[in-house]
Amino acid sequence: MKIEEVKILLVEDNEGDIVLTLEGLREARIYNHVQVVKDGEQALHYLRKLGNFTDAETPNLILLDINLPRIDGKEVLMEIKNDPLLKKIPVVMLTTSESETDVLESYNNHANCYITKPVDYSKFMDVVHSIKDFWISIVHLPS
Repeated sequence: MKIEEVKILLVEDNEGDIVLTLEGLREARIYNHVQVVKDGEQALHYLRKLGNFTDAETPNLILLDINLPRIDGKEVLMEIKNDPLLKKIPVVMLTTSESETDVLESYNNHANCYITKPVDYSKFMDVVHSIKDFWISIVHLPS
């Protein structure tokens, strides 16, 4: 799969983090296939092609925040990993939470990795580039 073909679902409610993440992905030249939803309910509707998302493309990778309105990221993760049609999609927990409980719950619910968002701009950009370098350039993602 070429970098340009990778479809990413970014589930994030913080506008600043959305802008930074999209900027980092744009630099990695994969901005054409990034969909953003701002709460857990929208994420599940998008993934299940419900409501306004009937034409949604199934993502190859999900970047999921934990602290979301309506349905939190941990519950979204559980729903994804318990759904036979969605569970193959890698989920990267990308969050400000450094709580050991959140880390353990995420891995217990089959998160593919857990990344704490740095506050520093350049370090945040490094994280986004690392996600691209590993998950998009090295890992073979399911179609």
